[in-house]
Amino acid sequence: ERQTHAGSAGKMADTSLDDFLKRNREMADLSLEQLRGLSESDKHWTARRSFLARNLSHYPRERMDYLVALSMVWANHIFMGCRYSEQLMEKVLEMADGVNVEDAPTFTTRDQIINKQKW
Repeated sequence: ERQTHAGSAGKMADTSLDDFLKRNREMADLSLEQLRGLSESDKHWTARRSFLARNLSHYPRERMDYLVALSMVWANHIFMGCRYSEQLMEKVLEMADGVNVEDAPTFTTRDQIINKQKW
């Protein structure tokens, strides 16, 4: 009988933990939605949102603006081909490791075009 009671308490604790995590995940999702740009397409937002969610736990609330800026740098690189300093690119690409972007465009750099013309 005692094991049954402990088992029930364990199940209740698991359910409570699941509920807590679900509620906090929903709150995090709602908070992230506030960071979406007005003109940001669904495709861009889905990718940038994944970047933000992946890195959210590493940035305290008072550094959130820094994380948002890094997410925009990464999105600009992926979707518009923007290039930044080597150090910054390494940082955002590392932060984005595991973020899947469907149908990401590919870009040809000026250097690649010039090198092709030399041949």
